[in-house]
Amino acid sequence: MDVLADVLAVNRFRNSYLGHTTFTPPWGFEIKPAKVATFHIVSRGNCWLIPEGEFEPVRLNQGDVALMAHGAGHELLNQPDTPVSDYEKVANKQLVTSYPATNSTDLFCGVYYFDQDSLHPLLSLLSPVIHLPADQALVDDELQTVIRLLMRENCRSKPGSTTVKKQLMNILFVYIVRAWLDKQPDCQAGWLGALRDSQIGRALVLMHETPQQRWTVNLLAKEVSMSRAGFAKRFSDLVGEAPLTYLTRWRMDQAANLLRESSDAITLIAAKVGYESETAFSKTFRKNRGVPPGQYRLQYINNEE
Repeated sequence: MDVLADVLAVNRFRNSYLGHTTFTPPWGFEIKPAKVATFHIVSRGNCWLIPEGEFEPVRLNQGDVALMAHGAGHELLNQPDTPVSDYEKVANKQLVTSYPATNSTDLFCGVYYFDQDSLHPLLSLLSPVIHLPADQALVDDELQTVIRLLMRENCRSKPGSTTVKKQLMNILFVYIVRAWLDKQPDCQAGWLGALRDSQIGRALVLMHETPQQRWTVNLLAKEVSMSRAGFAKRFSDLVGEAPLTYLTRWRMDQAANLLRESSDAITLIAAKVGYESETAFSKTFRKNRGVPPGQYRLQYINNEE
């Protein structure tokens, strides 16, 4: 089973946005913190990426790719000391420039919006700032193929172009994560790194294939031929949380998806994700999502309308 695909299917992106702008110095814009993921591709020139918090500024050169996976606020500018404004204001100002200067920078900026109100569980376990330097990104044939198709499609207005761009952006996200993961040392890539471990990866597959199973730490450890203590420690070290904590979160992700996408009764949804009692399920769901299952479903329906 492809656990990464499973997570992306249950926690799919609701929508996405792609913009392409040529920036002529001096320029600088800020992206405020939000429950989104953003990426930036430098197709010409260079610039600086300055994330909020305790992250060092990153010099982005032609061919570099950056993914801000947690929705953290950040700035992009031609020089670190350039004043910044909001993206739309700066982009609109650049559009009136007839002839871009030779030292201008071409940026493709994309935004992923989530299908639920909490941070995508996969993104919460990724590095907040993923930077693929040009010497890594440009030799990745699959990544470059998707980027070229996306850039080409963005310049077209053919039938179905919006759908094609959305699908290409979803594929691009997976390829960026893959490229980042390939460069991570073993045991240092969190949840995704755990998938590469034969025993912990197998345990994750079991949880994803059969969340309705009455899993215990003992049972999971036995399935992957480990001692209970050894399994619990190794799982927590690799994944970043205890086995049953992860299982509960995954069950709630699946339940939220079923509440959004199906008309199944709450009792049936509870059973599908491993709860014999609707009361126990509702209590856990409310603790995880902040509202009872029925209210969560109603809020989603109202938002869609």
